[in-house]
Amino acid sequence: MKGEGEAAAAADAQAVVAAKKKSSRSWVLLDATGQATVLDVDKYAIMHRVHIHARDLRIVDPLLSYPSAILGRDRAIVLNLEHIKAIITADEVLLRDPLDENVIPVVEELQRRLPPTNYVRGNDGKELPAGQNDVDAGEEDESPFEFRALEVVLEAICSFLAARTTELETDAYPALDELTSKISSRNLDRVRKLKSAMTRLTARVQKVRDELEQLLDDDDDMADLYLSRKLAGACSPVSASGPAGWYPASPTIGSKISRASRASMLTVRGDENDVEELEMLLEAYFMQIDGTLNKLATLREYIDDTEDYINIQLDNHRNQLIQLELFLSSGTVSLSIYSLVGGIFGMNIPYTWNEGHGYMFKWVCIVSGIVCFFVFIVIVAYARHKGLVGS
Repeated sequence: MKGEGEAAAAADAQAVVAAKKKSSRSWVLLDATGQATVLDVDKYAIMHRVHIHARDLRIVDPLLSYPSAILGRDRAIVLNLEHIKAIITADEVLLRDPLDENVIPVVEELQRRLPPTNYVRGNDGKELPAGQNDVDAGEEDESPFEFRALEVVLEAICSFLAARTTELETDAYPALDELTSKISSRNLDRVRKLKSAMTRLTARVQKVRDELEQLLDDDDDMADLYLSRKLAGACSPVSASGPAGWYPASPTIGSKISRASRASMLTVRGDENDVEELEMLLEAYFMQIDGTLNKLATLREYIDDTEDYINIQLDNHRNQLIQLELFLSSGTVSLSIYSLVGGIFGMNIPYTWNEGHGYMFKWVCIVSGIVCFFVFIVIVAYARHKGLVGS
């Protein structure tokens, strides 16, 4: 039986490892038209397709733990934000683990928003997709492909974290109010778990916020995310010295190059450092994630205030117990005196002064009780005078 159990455990472990390896090879590819294709390829095929180094690919490896990152490379944007691990090129998006329940809505949103929606009218009166008639119809006003993909990812992450924050608030505030009204082990354990969940969620939100803030603080990093601009510069006549085989294989790459080439003819050289469009995009989601972080900070303050209130209540109960202990100790001292007197006069020792006074013991007990009660009152009054007990 023991051998069979060990064999079953080993089989389960191998199944888990196989599942993780399969997940690490699973990608979904979305092109500029929103067409999704599931890929089951190794890391070398991905590196060759998007032209990135192995160290960049490790950032989006689900088997490795890397902090949140948005990195601009020559031909791709490497993105690792929470459950979304993606590589964005000038005309493609590759997402890890497309069967994950949190990634499926992102894929659907990318399919909906990646296809160009801006149309211009050509010389023959027909409507053409933006970019096919740039010279005659003017410069297209839609965002580059990589920015549309980046916007979908940032929106998904910010919405996901905001939803988790709302769920936490929905559970936390009633639990804290219940704890305030009744302090019990169950309520305390419930609030402890909620506080731990809030701390973890705050750390996750803080990582995303810090990454966006770091990106906004560096114009060079933002300029690295302009893949279409770099594509246009590489295919322009002044940049003909670029490396051969620069572009990834794609059915739409020919039109992409021609569009970028014509756009580069209309672009002033100083525009290479213009990051206003991306800055506005990042600032919008930075404000959203900062608002989520502020909600968590408000919840933390409420938890801290509740803890302070609970500590005050516990201190008050502790003081009441101390007062009760003082009263009991004072009563014990008084009764000890009364018992001492009663014990002395109740001993079977012959003495002469008790002869002829049959009722003397009764008066001794009465007077002793009155004196002991007076001693108790004096002790309590002294404690009140010194502020040891409440008035």
